[in-house]
Amino acid sequence: MSIWGKLGGAAAGFLAGGPIGALAGAFAGHVLFDRTGFMVERPEEPGVAFTIAIIALGAKLAMADGAVTRDEEEAFTRVFRVPPSEAANVKRIFDLARRDTAGYEAYAAQIARMFRTSPGMLEDVMDCLFEIAKADGVFHPGEARLLERVAEIFGFAPNVYRRIRATHFVDASDPYVVLGVSYEASEDEIRHTYRLLVKENHPDSLIGRGVPPEFVRLATDKLAAINTAYETIRKERDIR
Repeated sequence: MSIWGKLGGAAAGFLAGGPIGALAGAFAGHVLFDRTGFMVERPEEPGVAFTIAIIALGAKLAMADGAVTRDEEEAFTRVFRVPPSEAANVKRIFDLARRDTAGYEAYAAQIARMFRTSPGMLEDVMDCLFEIAKADGVFHPGEARLLERVAEIFGFAPNVYRRIRATHFVDASDPYVVLGVSYEASEDEIRHTYRLLVKENHPDSLIGRGVPPEFVRLATDKLAAINTAYETIRKERDIR
């Protein structure tokens, strides 16, 4: 049986015991519990929990902008190419998760525990959530806050979250974009780039090059953005 054929029983468990109870109801016979009581997947069933996790968090994400659109409801189906025969099961789970009183943080924490040894799987979850977020063509601030918080719960550092986000949305205010460094840049590289940018964009340097006054004013604003970006990265990375 495909993972889609196993989704039908998932809906019954969603409201029974929160995220953990939901997954237990969904995967009866397909999961084990470790000594801490957390669910662990059987090797032959790697995609079932992942799929349920995306549906649940996707439902919460769709609510983040205050209005659930048909585009957002259908985004999961599009990303995963859900067979028409299973679309009703996916929609039922989506609706139940959306109405569940458990907040998205509870779902995110459950998923973080399930895939605590598989950061790549957690990043895949983030990628899918971003696809849902941009389904309606708008990246709402509420969606941005939710995704940033989910990334934090997953254990991703701020620069890793920005790297993931940058593959879906270009953000001109991203401090790494402002400095023109990669998200994996070393502290030494960041310091060197920052100092070089300050030197090149300092008003005194521009005046010395004889540029028009209008450009000097623009350089002053740019220098302020560079300083802000570096300070943000410095604090996040604890760069001395």
